[in-house]
Amino acid sequence: MPKKILSGIVVSDKPNKTITVLVERKYQHPLLKKVIKVKKKYNAHDENNKFKNGDKVSIIESKPFSKNKKFEVIGEIK
Repeated sequence: MPKKILSGIVVSDKPNKTITVLVERKYQHPLLKKVIKVKKKYNAHDENNKFKNGDKVSIIESKPFSKNKKFEVIGEIK
């Protein structure tokens, strides 16, 4: 199964080597046909503490780094 690649905005960079990324996705409700926006936060591993709040980043699914941290930063989106 391929690894998930998500893109979002950094909302927190306080923990060491960790950033919190807010990912927003849109989908159509199957019955009501209304487009719904869903936001979810993911903790991602940032080895060099390179990314700050407001940066647009791309994250990929990886081995678990901790209980809640199962994604790793690929890079910044221009």
